[in-house]
Amino acid sequence: MTILMLSLIVALPALAAVAVKRVPAGQVHSLYRRGKPVRLLQPGTHVVVPLVDRVGHRIDLGGRTLRFDVSDAQSLHGTVYWQVLEPERADAVIEQADQLIRRGVLDALHADVAANQQDARREVAARLKSSLNQHLRERGVMITRVELEAA
Repeated sequence: MTILMLSLIVALPALAAVAVKRVPAGQVHSLYRRGKPVRLLQPGTHVVVPLVDRVGHRIDLGGRTLRFDVSDAQSLHGTVYWQVLEPERADAVIEQADQLIRRGVLDALHADVAANQQDARREVAARLKSSLNQHLRERGVMITRVELEAA
């Protein structure tokens, strides 16, 4: 009987500690139950069901950067600045966001090869930003700035 009481005394505070989730300012955490998204936890302290709920993604709402290199005939380097605007949409693709942006950059630059050789980098960057935003806006991500540098 004493072992059972001792284990309850230890287990209950441990479960209570696991049930409390703290989300820092500037972040959103996606909560999953049995592998399916349930809701988003906004900044603050939340109580979840221990051993059933888990945090799937910690989504930073601040800006992020992605460096890229295009080593074709163009030889361009650059930086894409991006941000999550709609975490409920971005949750499904947040782990692949860098790859989606990198692929979008390469596709847009290859489609615009002739123009890249004649136009100023600023104009190419503006077209690139617009093209990326067309594809990524539906996923809850927005490109805020694109900087291009010649190699």
